Amino acid sequence: MFRFIVRRLLQLIPTLFGLSILLFIWLHRLPGGPETAILGERGTPESRAAIRRNLGLDEPILIQYGRFMRRMLRLDLGTSISTKREVTTEFLQRFPGTVELALTAMIIAIGVGIPLGYLAARKRATILDHASVVGSLIGICIPVFFLAYVLKAIFAENLGWFPSSGRQDPTIGATRITNFFVLDGLMTREWDAAADALWHLVLPGIALASIPLAIIVRITRASVLEVLGEDFVRTAEAKGLTENVVRRRHVLRNAMLPVATTIGLLTGGLLSGAVLTETVFAFSGIGAFIAESISQRDYPVLMGFIMIIAVVYVLVNLIVDLSYSFIDPRVRVR
Repeated sequence: MFRFIVRRLLQLIPTLFGLSILLFIWLHRLPGGPETAILGERGTPESRAAIRRNLGLDEPILIQYGRFMRRMLRLDLGTSISTKREVTTEFLQRFPGTVELALTAMIIAIGVGIPLGYLAARKRATILDHASVVGSLIGICIPVFFLAYVLKAIFAENLGWFPSSGRQDPTIGATRITNFFVLDGLMTREWDAAADALWHLVLPGIALASIPLAIIVRITRASVLEVLGEDFVRTAEAKGLTENVVRRRHVLRNAMLPVATTIGLLTGGLLSGAVLTETVFAFSGIGAFIAESISQRDYPVLMGFIMIIAVVYVLVNLIVDLSYSFIDPRVRVR
Protein backbone atom coordinates (compact mmCIF):
# COMPACT_ATOMS: atom_id res chain seq x y z
CA MET A 1 0.00 0.00 0.00
CA PHE A 2 2.90 2.36 0.76
CA ARG A 3 4.25 1.94 -2.77
CA PHE A 4 0.78 2.62 -4.17
CA ILE A 5 0.52 5.89 -2.21
CA VAL A 6 4.05 7.01 -3.18
CA ARG A 7 3.40 6.21 -6.84
CA ARG A 8 0.20 8.27 -6.82
CA LEU A 9 1.99 11.19 -5.18
CA LEU A 10 4.81 11.10 -7.72
CA GLN A 11 2.29 11.11 -10.55
CA LEU A 12 1.13 14.52 -9.34
CA ILE A 13 4.33 16.17 -10.56
CA PRO A 14 3.96 15.56 -14.33
CA THR A 15 0.20 16.01 -14.06
CA LEU A 16 0.43 19.48 -12.53
CA PHE A 17 3.29 20.42 -14.87
CA GLY A 18 1.18 19.46 -17.89
CA LEU A 19 -1.81 21.36 -16.52
CA SER A 20 0.29 24.49 -16.05
CA ILE A 21 1.48 24.34 -19.67
CA LEU A 22 -2.03 23.83 -21.04
CA LEU A 23 -3.43 26.63 -18.90
CA PHE A 24 -0.65 29.02 -19.87
CA ILE A 25 -1.12 28.32 -23.60
CA TRP A 26 -4.91 28.61 -23.35
CA LEU A 27 -4.77 31.97 -21.59
CA HIS A 28 -2.34 33.35 -24.15
CA ARG A 29 -4.66 32.23 -26.95
CA LEU A 30 -7.62 34.19 -25.60
CA PRO A 31 -8.63 37.09 -27.87
CA GLY A 32 -7.77 40.61 -26.83
CA GLY A 33 -5.44 40.68 -23.90
CA PRO A 34 -4.94 42.43 -20.59
CA GLU A 35 -4.15 45.66 -22.41
CA THR A 36 -7.68 45.61 -23.84
CA ALA A 37 -9.16 45.08 -20.38
CA ILE A 38 -7.11 47.98 -18.98
CA LEU A 39 -7.40 50.49 -21.83
CA GLY A 40 -10.65 49.40 -23.46
CA GLU A 41 -11.29 49.29 -27.18
CA ARG A 42 -10.06 52.86 -27.74
CA GLY A 43 -6.49 52.33 -26.60
CA THR A 44 -3.79 53.52 -28.99
CA PRO A 45 -1.15 51.12 -30.34
CA GLU A 46 1.50 52.99 -28.33
CA SER A 47 -0.39 52.65 -25.05
CA ARG A 48 -1.11 48.98 -25.75
CA ALA A 49 2.55 48.33 -26.43
CA ALA A 50 3.51 50.13 -23.20
CA ILE A 51 1.08 47.98 -21.19
CA ARG A 52 2.42 44.78 -22.73
CA ARG A 53 5.99 45.91 -22.03
CA ASN A 54 5.17 46.73 -18.38
CA LEU A 55 3.47 43.35 -17.91
CA GLY A 56 6.33 41.49 -19.59
CA LEU A 57 4.10 40.19 -22.40
CA ASP A 58 6.61 41.23 -25.06
CA GLU A 59 9.25 38.80 -23.74
CA PRO A 60 9.83 35.27 -25.12
CA ILE A 61 7.13 32.76 -24.21
CA LEU A 62 9.49 30.55 -22.18
CA ILE A 63 10.53 33.48 -19.99
CA GLN A 64 6.89 34.38 -19.44
CA TYR A 65 6.10 30.76 -18.50
CA GLY A 66 9.03 30.63 -16.07
CA ARG A 67 7.86 33.82 -14.39
CA PHE A 68 4.32 32.43 -14.28
CA MET A 69 5.48 29.24 -12.52
CA ARG A 70 7.62 31.13 -10.00
CA ARG A 71 4.67 33.28 -9.06
CA MET A 72 2.40 30.25 -8.77
CA LEU A 73 4.86 28.50 -6.45
CA ARG A 74 5.06 31.61 -4.26
CA LEU A 75 1.26 31.99 -4.38
CA ASP A 76 1.85 35.47 -5.81
CA LEU A 77 -1.17 35.60 -8.11
CA GLY A 78 -0.97 39.31 -8.88
CA THR A 79 -3.73 41.92 -8.79
CA SER A 80 -7.12 41.70 -10.44
CA ILE A 81 -7.54 44.12 -13.32
CA SER A 82 -11.26 44.61 -12.68
CA THR A 83 -11.43 44.82 -8.85
CA LYS A 84 -7.90 46.15 -8.19
CA ARG A 85 -7.56 43.66 -5.31
CA GLU A 86 -5.08 40.86 -4.77
CA VAL A 87 -6.15 37.70 -6.59
CA THR A 88 -5.31 35.64 -3.51
CA THR A 89 -7.69 37.80 -1.47
CA GLU A 90 -10.45 37.36 -4.04
CA PHE A 91 -9.94 33.61 -4.07
CA LEU A 92 -9.92 33.24 -0.28
CA GLN A 93 -13.09 35.31 -0.09
CA ARG A 94 -15.04 33.39 -2.75
CA PHE A 95 -13.73 29.82 -2.65
CA PRO A 96 -15.25 28.97 0.78
CA GLY A 97 -18.71 29.68 -0.63
CA THR A 98 -18.12 27.30 -3.52
CA VAL A 99 -16.80 24.64 -1.12
CA GLU A 100 -19.88 24.94 1.10
CA LEU A 101 -22.19 24.73 -1.90
CA ALA A 102 -20.33 21.79 -3.45
CA LEU A 103 -20.23 19.85 -0.18
CA THR A 104 -23.94 20.46 0.37
CA ALA A 105 -24.73 19.18 -3.10
CA MET A 106 -22.52 16.10 -2.70
CA ILE A 107 -23.95 15.28 0.74
CA ILE A 108 -27.43 15.33 -0.78
CA ALA A 109 -26.33 13.34 -3.83
CA ILE A 110 -24.43 10.69 -1.84
CA GLY A 111 -26.92 10.46 1.01
CA VAL A 112 -29.82 9.86 -1.37
CA GLY A 113 -28.09 8.36 -4.41
CA ILE A 114 -26.21 5.41 -2.91
CA PRO A 115 -29.12 4.02 -0.82
CA LEU A 116 -31.56 4.56 -3.68
CA GLY A 117 -29.25 2.91 -6.22
CA TYR A 118 -28.66 -0.04 -3.90
CA LEU A 119 -32.38 -0.53 -3.21
CA ALA A 120 -33.15 -0.27 -6.92
CA ALA A 121 -30.64 -3.04 -7.64
CA ARG A 122 -31.92 -5.25 -4.83
CA LYS A 123 -35.54 -4.69 -5.94
CA ARG A 124 -34.81 -5.10 -9.62
CA ALA A 125 -37.77 -4.91 -12.03
CA THR A 126 -40.04 -3.48 -9.32
CA ILE A 127 -41.81 -0.13 -9.16
CA LEU A 128 -38.95 1.27 -7.07
CA ASP A 129 -36.40 0.21 -9.67
CA HIS A 130 -38.37 1.69 -12.57
CA ALA A 131 -39.02 4.89 -10.64
CA SER A 132 -35.34 5.33 -9.80
CA VAL A 133 -34.29 4.79 -13.42
CA VAL A 134 -36.88 7.26 -14.74
CA GLY A 135 -36.07 9.77 -12.00
CA SER A 136 -32.35 9.58 -12.72
CA LEU A 137 -32.97 10.18 -16.42
CA ILE A 138 -35.10 13.21 -15.59
CA GLY A 139 -32.41 14.51 -13.23
CA ILE A 140 -29.77 14.27 -15.93
CA CYS A 141 -31.96 15.82 -18.64
CA ILE A 142 -33.26 18.84 -16.69
CA PRO A 143 -30.86 21.80 -17.02
CA VAL A 144 -29.49 22.94 -13.69
CA PHE A 145 -30.37 26.59 -14.29
CA PHE A 146 -33.99 25.66 -15.12
CA LEU A 147 -34.35 23.62 -11.94
CA ALA A 148 -32.73 26.43 -9.97
CA TYR A 149 -35.21 28.98 -11.32
CA VAL A 150 -38.15 26.64 -10.57
CA LEU A 151 -36.99 26.01 -7.00
CA LYS A 152 -36.37 29.71 -6.47
CA ALA A 153 -39.75 30.73 -7.88
CA ILE A 154 -41.77 28.18 -5.90
CA PHE A 155 -40.04 27.82 -2.54
CA ALA A 156 -38.37 31.22 -2.19
CA GLU A 157 -40.52 33.79 -3.96
CA ASN A 158 -44.02 32.25 -3.80
CA LEU A 159 -43.98 30.27 -0.55
CA GLY A 160 -41.21 32.21 1.15
CA TRP A 161 -39.80 29.13 2.88
CA PHE A 162 -36.19 29.74 1.84
CA PRO A 163 -34.07 32.81 1.00
CA SER A 164 -33.82 33.59 -2.68
CA SER A 165 -30.24 34.84 -2.89
CA GLY A 166 -26.94 35.27 -1.11
CA ARG A 167 -25.03 33.16 1.38
CA GLN A 168 -26.34 34.75 4.56
CA ASP A 169 -28.65 37.49 5.77
CA PRO A 170 -26.42 40.60 5.99
CA THR A 171 -28.45 41.99 8.91
CA ILE A 172 -27.25 39.19 11.20
CA GLY A 173 -23.81 40.74 11.57
CA ALA A 174 -22.00 37.41 11.88
CA THR A 175 -18.33 37.21 12.87
CA ARG A 176 -16.02 36.24 10.00
CA ILE A 177 -13.03 33.99 10.69
CA THR A 178 -12.58 31.57 7.79
CA ASN A 179 -15.24 32.84 5.33
CA PHE A 180 -16.92 29.45 5.70
CA PHE A 181 -20.14 30.92 7.04
CA VAL A 182 -21.48 27.72 8.59
CA LEU A 183 -18.15 26.90 10.21
CA ASP A 184 -17.71 30.46 11.45
CA GLY A 185 -21.12 30.36 13.11
CA LEU A 186 -20.27 27.09 14.84
CA MET A 187 -16.81 28.28 15.95
CA THR A 188 -18.16 31.53 17.42
CA ARG A 189 -21.31 29.82 18.77
CA GLU A 190 -23.48 32.18 16.78
CA TRP A 191 -26.08 29.51 16.17
CA ASP A 192 -28.46 31.85 14.34
CA ALA A 193 -25.73 32.73 11.84
CA ALA A 194 -24.84 29.06 11.23
CA ALA A 195 -28.50 28.11 10.82
CA ASP A 196 -29.12 31.00 8.43
CA ALA A 197 -26.08 30.05 6.33
CA LEU A 198 -27.33 26.45 6.16
CA TRP A 199 -30.80 27.68 5.20
CA HIS A 200 -29.29 29.68 2.32
CA LEU A 201 -27.57 26.50 1.06
CA VAL A 202 -30.71 24.36 0.77
CA LEU A 203 -32.15 25.49 -2.57
CA PRO A 204 -28.86 25.98 -4.49
CA GLY A 205 -27.59 22.71 -2.98
CA ILE A 206 -30.63 20.79 -4.21
CA ALA A 207 -30.38 22.34 -7.66
CA LEU A 208 -26.67 21.60 -7.93
CA ALA A 209 -27.13 18.05 -6.61
CA SER A 210 -29.63 17.03 -9.29
CA ILE A 211 -27.15 15.77 -11.89
CA PRO A 212 -24.65 14.19 -9.43
CA LEU A 213 -27.57 12.48 -7.67
CA ALA A 214 -28.85 11.00 -10.93
CA ILE A 215 -25.37 9.80 -11.93
CA ILE A 216 -24.64 8.24 -8.54
CA VAL A 217 -27.99 6.40 -8.56
CA ARG A 218 -27.31 4.89 -11.97
CA ILE A 219 -23.67 4.00 -11.23
CA THR A 220 -24.57 2.45 -7.87
CA ARG A 221 -27.44 0.45 -9.34
CA ALA A 222 -25.33 -0.89 -12.20
CA SER A 223 -22.39 -1.70 -9.94
CA VAL A 224 -24.52 -3.50 -7.33
CA LEU A 225 -26.28 -5.53 -10.03
CA GLU A 226 -22.90 -6.59 -11.41
CA VAL A 227 -21.59 -7.62 -7.99
CA LEU A 228 -24.77 -9.48 -7.09
CA GLY A 229 -24.17 -11.75 -10.07
CA GLU A 230 -20.63 -12.68 -9.01
CA ASP A 231 -19.79 -16.17 -7.77
CA PHE A 232 -18.35 -15.02 -4.44
CA VAL A 233 -21.69 -13.46 -3.48
CA ARG A 234 -23.57 -16.67 -4.21
CA THR A 235 -20.92 -18.61 -2.31
CA ALA A 236 -21.30 -16.33 0.71
CA GLU A 237 -25.06 -16.79 0.63
CA ALA A 238 -24.67 -20.57 0.29
CA LYS A 239 -22.46 -20.62 3.38
CA GLY A 240 -25.36 -19.26 5.37
CA LEU A 241 -24.00 -15.77 6.05
CA THR A 242 -26.61 -13.27 7.10
CA GLU A 243 -27.91 -10.72 4.63
CA ASN A 244 -26.28 -7.85 6.51
CA VAL A 245 -22.86 -9.52 6.38
CA VAL A 246 -23.18 -10.32 2.68
CA ARG A 247 -24.35 -6.80 1.94
CA ARG A 248 -21.64 -5.05 3.97
CA ARG A 249 -18.60 -7.25 3.31
CA HIS A 250 -19.16 -8.51 -0.19
CA VAL A 251 -21.70 -6.43 -2.11
CA LEU A 252 -21.28 -2.82 -1.00
CA ARG A 253 -17.51 -2.96 -0.54
CA ASN A 254 -16.91 -4.20 -4.07
CA ALA A 255 -19.66 -2.11 -5.62
CA MET A 256 -18.26 1.12 -4.14
CA LEU A 257 -15.12 1.18 -6.32
CA PRO A 258 -16.70 2.72 -9.43
CA VAL A 259 -19.00 4.81 -7.23
CA ALA A 260 -15.99 6.28 -5.38
CA THR A 261 -14.36 7.18 -8.69
CA THR A 262 -17.54 8.88 -9.86
CA ILE A 263 -17.91 10.79 -6.60
CA GLY A 264 -14.33 12.04 -6.88
CA LEU A 265 -14.83 13.32 -10.42
CA LEU A 266 -18.15 14.95 -9.55
CA THR A 267 -16.77 16.61 -6.42
CA GLY A 268 -13.78 17.98 -8.30
CA GLY A 269 -16.09 19.34 -10.96
CA LEU A 270 -18.35 21.06 -8.43
CA LEU A 271 -15.38 22.61 -6.64
CA SER A 272 -14.38 24.26 -9.91
CA GLY A 273 -17.44 26.47 -9.57
CA ALA A 274 -21.13 26.20 -10.35
CA VAL A 275 -21.56 29.17 -12.66
CA LEU A 276 -25.29 28.84 -13.39
CA THR A 277 -26.38 27.96 -9.86
CA GLU A 278 -24.27 30.72 -8.32
CA THR A 279 -25.68 33.20 -10.84
CA VAL A 280 -29.34 32.27 -10.27
CA PHE A 281 -29.08 32.51 -6.49
CA ALA A 282 -26.58 35.42 -6.47
CA PHE A 283 -24.26 33.13 -4.54
CA SER A 284 -20.79 34.54 -3.98
CA GLY A 285 -18.54 31.80 -5.37
CA ILE A 286 -15.69 31.37 -7.80
CA GLY A 287 -17.75 30.08 -10.74
CA ALA A 288 -19.61 33.29 -11.49
CA PHE A 289 -16.47 35.34 -10.79
CA ILE A 290 -14.44 33.33 -13.30
CA ALA A 291 -17.15 33.76 -15.95
CA GLU A 292 -17.13 37.50 -15.29
CA SER A 293 -13.32 37.57 -15.46
CA ILE A 294 -13.36 35.85 -18.86
CA SER A 295 -15.68 38.50 -20.28
CA GLN A 296 -13.48 41.25 -18.82
CA ARG A 297 -10.21 39.57 -19.86
CA ASP A 298 -8.96 39.67 -16.29
CA TYR A 299 -5.86 37.55 -16.93
CA PRO A 300 -4.41 37.54 -13.38
CA VAL A 301 -7.71 36.18 -12.01
CA LEU A 302 -7.96 33.58 -14.75
CA MET A 303 -4.39 32.39 -14.30
CA GLY A 304 -4.59 32.23 -10.53
CA PHE A 305 -8.10 30.85 -10.10
CA ILE A 306 -7.97 28.21 -12.80
CA MET A 307 -4.53 26.95 -11.76
CA ILE A 308 -5.59 26.62 -8.12
CA ILE A 309 -8.84 24.94 -9.13
CA ALA A 310 -6.91 22.49 -11.30
CA VAL A 311 -4.68 21.65 -8.34
CA VAL A 312 -7.73 21.16 -6.10
CA TYR A 313 -9.34 18.92 -8.73
CA VAL A 314 -6.22 16.77 -8.97
CA LEU A 315 -5.89 16.55 -5.18
CA VAL A 316 -9.53 15.48 -4.79
CA ASN A 317 -9.04 12.67 -7.26
CA LEU A 318 -5.76 11.75 -5.52
CA ILE A 319 -7.73 11.33 -2.30
CA VAL A 320 -10.16 9.09 -4.18
CA ASP A 321 -7.29 6.99 -5.50
CA LEU A 322 -5.85 6.66 -2.02
CA SER A 323 -9.24 5.61 -0.68
CA TYR A 324 -8.96 2.52 -2.89
CA SER A 325 -6.36 1.22 -0.47
CA PHE A 326 -9.08 1.05 2.17
CA ILE A 327 -11.92 -0.12 -0.08
CA ASP A 328 -10.18 -2.63 -2.34
CA PRO A 329 -8.14 -5.29 -0.49
CA ARG A 330 -6.20 -6.07 -3.67
CA VAL A 331 -4.40 -2.74 -3.37
CA ARG A 332 -3.20 -3.57 0.12
CA VAL A 333 -1.95 -6.94 -1.11
CA ARG A 334 0.13 -5.27 -3.79
